[in-house]
Amino acid sequence: MSGSEFQLKKYAEEFNSVLRKFIDGINCKPQILADSLKYSLEIGGKRIRPSMMFAAGDLLGVESAELEPYALAIELIHTYSLIHDDLPEMDNDDYRRGQPSNHKVFGVGNAVLAGDGLLNTAYSVLLSQCGKGENHIAAAEFICDSAGIYGMIAGQSADLLHENDPHTDEDTLGFIYENKTAKMLTAPLVVPSILSGGKYYSEMKLFGSNFGCLFQLTDDILDEEGNFSSLGKTVGKDKKEGKCTAVGLFGLNGAKLRADVLADKCLKILEGIDGDTDFFKWLIEFVLSRRS
Repeated sequence: MSGSEFQLKKYAEEFNSVLRKFIDGINCKPQILADSLKYSLEIGGKRIRPSMMFAAGDLLGVESAELEPYALAIELIHTYSLIHDDLPEMDNDDYRRGQPSNHKVFGVGNAVLAGDGLLNTAYSVLLSQCGKGENHIAAAEFICDSAGIYGMIAGQSADLLHENDPHTDEDTLGFIYENKTAKMLTAPLVVPSILSGGKYYSEMKLFGSNFGCLFQLTDDILDEEGNFSSLGKTVGKDKKEGKCTAVGLFGLNGAKLRADVLADKCLKILEGIDGDTDFFKWLIEFVLSRRS
């Protein structure tokens, strides 16, 4: 295990202890609501977003304890989005992380409510930090905007709109990638910058945008050539449902070439940051070569 791989494991373990405390505190009624919330939070994941936030905090001099509520809020939002993505009316997937999707266990209605519950609770967590000052308000606002109608929701809407659309082009694909995925991978990097007083704000935002697009591009590639045992979800669905993807627009080899270009852009952005960026350099390669 490399040093950066060990660091990712360390960040994930640190966050999982925060998440465990949150899960143990869920006591809402009816019980099916509490059970459905816990189910999706407990079925795993690499915790990439909280880990990125802690790594950015180390780079910019922000203590992880100050970042923990924001990391929790982002993971709650991410989990809600996965629950809703899997619904029959969205991406219609019966599995998530190798386990039955939330709606397959608790029903569609309860899955919708579980997602709604996680999103609303995330905003409650963010509001609890706003009394600490203007930077905390700005950090909370950045996450909310990244998740909302000018971010992830817009990207998801465009993703649905352009299914089986013969007129989709690279600009459409870029909008979907940037909003559906990249903005919620940019927020974990920008929040520590905001809380540090704006250190490397532009660089962190630009890196997050390119890294997020790289992440989605490799996800689309894996849907074409991955397998269920590694991914823990159904493969081959993008083509079947007529999704707008880089593989669909440029072919598999063209998509891989664009992934390499994005990875190079990410590395060049890191060159403008004075500090130890080895973890993020490793993370680029990790995403570029990932199989799950």
